[in-house]
Amino acid sequence: MLRGGLWNMMVAMMLWAVWLAPCLGQTTSPSQDGKIKVRLAGYPRKHNEGRVEVFYEGEWGTICDDDFTLTNAHVLCRHLGFVEATSWSHNAKYGPGTGKIWLDNVICGGSENSIEKCVSRGWGNSDCTHQEDAGVVCKDERLPGFTDSNIIEMQVDENRLEKIRLRPLSGVHSGRVPVTEGLIEVKFKGGWGQICNTGWTIKNSRVVCGMMGFPLQRTMAGTPHSPQSVYRIHSVSCTGNEAHLSACSMEFGELNSSAPCPSGGPAAVSCVPGPRFTRSRSRRVKLNSTSTVRLKGGAKTGEGRVEVLKEKEWGTVCDDHWNLPSASVVCRELGFGTAKEALTGARMGQGMGPIYMNEVQCHGDEKSLWDCPHKSITAGDCKHMEDASVVCNIPYMGYEKTIRLTGGRTRLEGRVELLHSGGSGVRGWGLICGDGWTSREAMVVCRQLGLGHASSGLRETWYWDSSNVTEMVLSGVKCKGDEMTLTDCQHHSTVSCKRAGAEFSAGVICSDTASDLVLNAPLVEQTVYIEDRPLHLLYCAAEENCLTQSAAKANWPYGQRRLLRFSSQIHNIGKADFRPRLGRHSWVWHECHRHYHSMDIFTYYDLLSLNGTKVADGHKASFCLEDTQCHEGVSKRYECANFGEQGITVGCWDLYRHDIDCQWIDITDVKPGNYILQVIINPNFEVAESDFTNNAMRCNCKYDGNHVWLHQCHLEVLSPVLPCGSQINLEQTSL
Repeated sequence: MLRGGLWNMMVAMMLWAVWLAPCLGQTTSPSQDGKIKVRLAGYPRKHNEGRVEVFYEGEWGTICDDDFTLTNAHVLCRHLGFVEATSWSHNAKYGPGTGKIWLDNVICGGSENSIEKCVSRGWGNSDCTHQEDAGVVCKDERLPGFTDSNIIEMQVDENRLEKIRLRPLSGVHSGRVPVTEGLIEVKFKGGWGQICNTGWTIKNSRVVCGMMGFPLQRTMAGTPHSPQSVYRIHSVSCTGNEAHLSACSMEFGELNSSAPCPSGGPAAVSCVPGPRFTRSRSRRVKLNSTSTVRLKGGAKTGEGRVEVLKEKEWGTVCDDHWNLPSASVVCRELGFGTAKEALTGARMGQGMGPIYMNEVQCHGDEKSLWDCPHKSITAGDCKHMEDASVVCNIPYMGYEKTIRLTGGRTRLEGRVELLHSGGSGVRGWGLICGDGWTSREAMVVCRQLGLGHASSGLRETWYWDSSNVTEMVLSGVKCKGDEMTLTDCQHHSTVSCKRAGAEFSAGVICSDTASDLVLNAPLVEQTVYIEDRPLHLLYCAAEENCLTQSAAKANWPYGQRRLLRFSSQIHNIGKADFRPRLGRHSWVWHECHRHYHSMDIFTYYDLLSLNGTKVADGHKASFCLEDTQCHEGVSKRYECANFGEQGITVGCWDLYRHDIDCQWIDITDVKPGNYILQVIINPNFEVAESDFTNNAMRCNCKYDGNHVWLHQCHLEVLSPVLPCGSQINLEQTSL
């Protein structure tokens, strides 16, 4: 009986499987490119959760929650680059989607590498509504090799509105940038059309201006009707806080329709640009020093990790409930338009120090992020891996048209050529002198071209000689690193180049990612002390020039030197590992300390008078650039032992303890008084970083002849210094 019962059960299961297959459909067929695209959408949400949307046959659609399981969620999360799913949701928890419901009754076994390999009813075969859209929550841990962005973006209905532009009202303004006023034209699949201005409001204008990269709008007078106008939108109603016109209520005309605009004409706007984009702006824009918000770590203007100022200390914002309205408040506050993307999961790198805000929920009309409802951070609420970032809409300025790269192996590298006006007024291309050229100037070039971060700044480009351009048109370039164009940087008023040949012109290599080193300022303050060290223990330090010049006249090995000691903990908060510019074959061996120097100068230590004059100094070669410790979940990659590779991994830090050689300033000849302690990391910009403005630290220092005290240690932006005798022209309008 038992055997017969088992046999009958097996037969029944086989028959059930045969019946089930036609009902559910076969394993979904692959997309035309062989890979289905998947994204997480909806909000409020974090970067590792959301409504599941799949891209098939040129259209985004959702998945119904019928028969949905955690196993399905595992497959989707792995497809998105996460290690696994922690849960899933039903009934459109993250809001109902739009468009197609592509999949229904999905059943995965767990080993599939894509949702298309699972059993379902087939593409587009569903009896669900969008109130049944499925969502997933993925474990916030990435699979190795995945670099896809964690983005919360406006889900624009692509069938309704593709692009938007402003057409200048008259030929007088044609060709000027930025275009601040004009007729609104919207692009659909059928071409470009206009909007009827009947019932048009200033709130509508605010949305359009925000999309075009402008923070404010002006009242615009009516525009005359044009017989050639094609009105694709006949009515628009915005609250003014939308990040995109598609989020407003609209009444659409028929495709290819030329229906009239009753008692009106085409809608137009007049926008107010931010200070960075005014036509009359100084070539070196001074940012508002009273601003309580800033962006750090971004490759392009208008993007970065959000940092806010509180009690003279900068901190970050946690990404819980981070969305486009809150991101747009940040963008407008900084003089940009609305937010194009609200990024979570420390996409622009992890910050340091305090996390000030959590669960920020702006309405969109606030003047400052601090005006928005939010929660203060308590212990354990958030970590820096949850730092929020933004990508803002900025006006189109055409900066990339005045600079180019030539001769490189890819579009990301090459000799830098600049468009300039010659003596006869004819515009032509010229070279930039490579003297003093660093990765800080290179990062401005890469930003101007929209090619991301700089990887290298090159002073010789003989191997990229593929152009007939030979004239040097710019020299002595010194940038802070945050300029929008190269001509915003300091440079000589008259070209003066020691090596004038084209082979000595400047070049760059750009990259998607870069490192970013930051010194732990509080640790310096906590670990400082004075040591009187006997000379017989300082032979190796003297060999590496870690003592002042007066030490050479001392009565060796008798006597002592007075040393100002402290620890340096240097974090890499960027998106790429910090590696020495030279490979191991070029490192220098120092027999006395028995180690390799991968960089001759890694850090400067200076003691300054209150007026900025240097009274004592020290330096630190990177004799052991390694991962001392890392954040949770990050593995060490660099170790100096046994001639190992040197570097600092993203999310790790290198600690130079106060008790190792050369971790000091020799203050033997310094008199008691008040001073400034200054530490500068990567001072010669030898290795590219995403942000050089956070490489310097200063502390107030009090020395009474026997003891030393530091207070108010903080990061400080240092201005670029030109060589002695250089002339600077800040208004090079001829370029």
